[in-house]
Amino acid sequence: MDYHVPVLLDKSVEGLDIRKGGVYVDVTFGGGGHSREIYNKLSAGKLIAFDQDPDARQNAEGFGSDEDRSFIFVASNFRHLKKYLKFHKVEEVDGLLADLGVSSHQFDEAERGFSTRYDGKLNMRMDRNDSHTAKEIINGYTEDDLIHIFSFYGEIRNARTLARKIVESRENRSIETTAELKAIAGQVAPKARLEKYLARLFQAVRIEVNEEFEALKELLGQCSDCLRSGGRLVVISYHSLEDRLVKNFMNTGNFKGEHEKDFYGNLIRPFNPINRKPVTPDENEVAINKRARSAKLRIAEKT
Repeated sequence: MDYHVPVLLDKSVEGLDIRKGGVYVDVTFGGGGHSREIYNKLSAGKLIAFDQDPDARQNAEGFGSDEDRSFIFVASNFRHLKKYLKFHKVEEVDGLLADLGVSSHQFDEAERGFSTRYDGKLNMRMDRNDSHTAKEIINGYTEDDLIHIFSFYGEIRNARTLARKIVESRENRSIETTAELKAIAGQVAPKARLEKYLARLFQAVRIEVNEEFEALKELLGQCSDCLRSGGRLVVISYHSLEDRLVKNFMNTGNFKGEHEKDFYGNLIRPFNPINRKPVTPDENEVAINKRARSAKLRIAEKT
């Protein structure tokens, strides 16, 4: 299955500083690109991979394991990291990698409803077994709730106007497809920036459907307990809101970015950032994979 071209593959795996007999976690298995690179660098040890998408589980079938190295696939959202590590009797890991966002495969399947390029049902679920869909949000959320997700998750300036137009439209009939949502948004979007506007709208709805911010916060909050001292946390994000959460957490240990100090004035934080500025793809990678252009890689080490 042509699932996803792994972004910043070499830089992210290098950032894990892999020990050949260590235990590593890839919380966003997807097509297995990052996992395969990690696994190949282990001569012993263990790799544990998470993904809630059933399509990713198919990619994990037959994923190599031998008597020295082991591979475990967990069909779950990464917000349940600690629970499943405990289930598999893993107390601490040497490194964790998260490649956030939507895979190329998910974008390219019209019926998933992630892409502005295709017409499909208002779906946008990462986990197909989840009952919460984009259709429920667009047709069921109050105007104020829509304003909040459009302005906060999509950073849409005229969120109030867009929310009002959606509410007015659904009074006549239910909004069922991505094409219908795009048509409504097109009435209030700046004509010169229509595609970017639609991308921000779809991003906002997708984040709400999948509780992406809540899940990311839960994941990061568990990392300080799950990583051994000296272990590496490696995160690739794709928009400013995600990157800000990751940056603040790595720098300060909280999501507000507020520094806390002990009695002697030393910073209190569970991680030390390895790279002060995010690593971004070079021109060659972007030319091969346009979806890599917004990627930002941050690396931190457990104190």
